Amino acid sequence: MARIIAIANQKGGVGKTTTAVNLGASLAASEKTTLLIDSDPQANATSALGFQKDPARRTLYQALILGEPIERITVDAKMDRLNLVPSDKNLVGAAVELVSMENREYRLKEAIAGIRERYEYVLIDCPPSLDLLTVNALAASDSVLVPIQCEYLALEGVSELLDTLMRLRRTINPSLAIEGILLTMYDDRTTLSKQVAADLRSFFGSQVFESVIPRNVRLAEAPSHGMPVLFYDIHSKGAESYIQLAKEVIANAQKRVGQGTERTDPGAGAAASAAAGAGTSPSTVAVGGPTRTGDIDGGNSAGT
Repeated sequence: MARIIAIANQKGGVGKTTTAVNLGASLAASEKTTLLIDSDPQANATSALGFQKDPARRTLYQALILGEPIERITVDAKMDRLNLVPSDKNLVGAAVELVSMENREYRLKEAIAGIRERYEYVLIDCPPSLDLLTVNALAASDSVLVPIQCEYLALEGVSELLDTLMRLRRTINPSLAIEGILLTMYDDRTTLSKQVAADLRSFFGSQVFESVIPRNVRLAEAPSHGMPVLFYDIHSKGAESYIQLAKEVIANAQKRVGQGTERTDPGAGAAASAAAGAGTSPSTVAVGGPTRTGDIDGGNSAGT
């Protein structure tokens, strides 16, 4: 059964779509059958995989609002083992239409329930907001991967994001875990990038992926050619970083299966206290276990 990972951050421009597209391609290249769901009305993940605007093409809107079976919407992403559920601007309307629908938070979960057995990974590219599209993605997911840009303002928003995720777990998806925090747009020439990375690792420990995504020209150019960086320039630092990230995600999944359960890091309390320095109370954050998939602590407690 597929592991469903939402790629989310309330802040825009942190690399969510870049991560969704290139992690999906890297997982597929690692012989893992992968489905990428573009849940952003901007449809950047769709265009980054080479699909031009087409009013006749069925998209996620039809699945969420009209009840179209999602397998009829899924398209071949022009790469072995990688499929795509495309998006378009109609999803803006979906966020409004969902408000009055029954089980509005679970429409996506219901739509993909029948295809989980066909894939090993399902990645959901979320919009940069906490609207009903993002809530649907998080309700449907096993875990959330959080890309964070290595800049000061991005660091400031981390505690707010994790507080939001904790609230969602308490009300919408009790089993939601953190797949990991991913450092993006890292520039090892600047003191700021190094300091932000050090602060995040200090706060969240093993919750932060070892893989770091650098600022890379090839990574920025690839979407304009309608392909993942893996096909555009496999020898670039960007491609190498996402290949390494895919290996890390796969290794974590294998550890998780071996353990048979997800555990909480014994050092969670200390890390949560450190996170309090960023503006969050210790009760709202828990840092994950040795497999880098931790829980958002909702048991003891009261947004490209």
